[in-house]
Amino acid sequence: MKIAKGAGQTIVTHALGSCIGVTVHDAVAQVGGMLHFMLPDSTVNPSRADGNPYMFADTGIPLFLQKLYAQGAVKSRLVVKVAGGAQFVDSKDFFAIGKRNYTAMRKIFWKEGILSKGEHVGGTISRTLYLEIGSGRVWFTNSGQEVEL
Repeated sequence: MKIAKGAGQTIVTHALGSCIGVTVHDAVAQVGGMLHFMLPDSTVNPSRADGNPYMFADTGIPLFLQKLYAQGAVKSRLVVKVAGGAQFVDSKDFFAIGKRNYTAMRKIFWKEGILSKGEHVGGTISRTLYLEIGSGRVWFTNSGQEVEL
């Protein structure tokens, strides 16, 4: 998880497979952040969640939003964009981590009354996700291809 304030900064996270990268930006406050979470539910490993709450959707997303609000972000101005949630294990995707991550994230944002403005989730690709704080521009790359969200 990283939060930045002011123009001229870009936040990046690499190797989004079944993990989800969440970008949040408030253009008025010139603040934005990115959360890269790995699993949907912290109850599978409470001690791990205590040490790194950002690893899980259910503990990481609310804490991430609190940190953004503390930096001046306002809920009604938030622009949320997400990428990741790929399927890699096998064609049957026994654990369906990517899908479960995405579902958990959607439920949390729905409860908060926040809708995503752009998404690129699922599939079988790894993504590197970028958020430019000054403009709010969000994009990802995969195999040299750049895709705007």
